[in-house]
Amino acid sequence: MPSKYRPQILGWFGDLDKGPHSVPLHDRRLIYANDNYCAFIRQEHNDQFFYTCLYFAAIILLSILIVGMVMFIFGFDHELTLIGIIGFITCCGSLNYAIPEFYQNAFSRLGSPIIFNRKTGKVYVNESYFFNFKILRHPKVFLQPKKRRIQEYDWNDMHGVIIHNFSRNALTSTVLMVCQPGTHQVIDHVMLDPARAATGRMFVWGWINSFMVNYESADIDDGEYKTDEEAKFKEDMIEGEGWPEWMVEAFNATSLEELAAIKQKYNIKP
Repeated sequence: MPSKYRPQILGWFGDLDKGPHSVPLHDRRLIYANDNYCAFIRQEHNDQFFYTCLYFAAIILLSILIVGMVMFIFGFDHELTLIGIIGFITCCGSLNYAIPEFYQNAFSRLGSPIIFNRKTGKVYVNESYFFNFKILRHPKVFLQPKKRRIQEYDWNDMHGVIIHNFSRNALTSTVLMVCQPGTHQVIDHVMLDPARAATGRMFVWGWINSFMVNYESADIDDGEYKTDEEAKFKEDMIEGEGWPEWMVEAFNATSLEELAAIKQKYNIKP
């Protein structure tokens, strides 16, 4: 049975239901929570360093192979020309994928928090433009590694789906499909949980639903920063990352009316 969300995302495995879940969470991606909002990162710093090194090595290797393919095309007999052309195209396509991934890991906070405010029903995202689901990218974005998407979403318009991440370890990813209000028409995607074994794929999704729907069922003191360490969390993870002032203030909004007052204070259009 296909996904009810259209267009369907590549690698779709299943739709997720909203609602409170009694799911324990001992996951380092939960970094902070209080009675207003919680914050999850999408990738741990050790993973970010590993993939930076991996894609850097891939870029060097692919560059060497491209030079070798050019030599096959122009420097040898005609029987090797076709092999050189096919290899050149393949390596260029791989490089087109590897360069943005390297920039994303090396120059941006891939794990930058996604914020869920349970009292206003708003979700806040501040992430690199490379964190997307596009296969082809225009070469000019290679020179814009710090360009970011900063967005406020309505939780009611966000729906979870599971996708294969095509790894040999059979990992899955949880993606938030942002839909037009009251429809299943997808207008945006937000990565929530990039890599998870099948047995744990409900952990993050279930915990967030518990937090948003039934706050008492979620252990808010289970993050990297304890509930009374909000100032340290913001200093370490929010400051200097391009979050607008109004948005940081809105993290702690306790009602839609308070949120509206914050936006009015900063001249933000509704």
